[in-house]
Amino acid sequence: MSVIDVHRAHTLDKDHARDAAEALARDLSSQFDLNYQWEGDHLKFKRSGVKGHLNITGDDLHVHLELGLLLRPFKAKIENEIHSQLDQILKA
Repeated sequence: MSVIDVHRAHTLDKDHARDAAEALARDLSSQFDLNYQWEGDHLKFKRSGVKGHLNITGDDLHVHLELGLLLRPFKAKIENEIHSQLDQILKA
């Protein structure tokens, strides 16, 4: 199992941090066919070969994905996309 673990500090209020997380989830969903579902401030990702979550705290967004064997070759692409999206949505 290959793991992507990204922490990103933020200064957003709770609603804006949740909006940022939702924007990231929508992008990952469309690009990598991930399903996602909110459970409080915890966002769960799942599809065949991938599972993970995004947690929101008062000053941190934490993305954790576990990639199965078939998606390991795409780890760098997925991780770069997460960083790129977080850069964009946390600037706004």
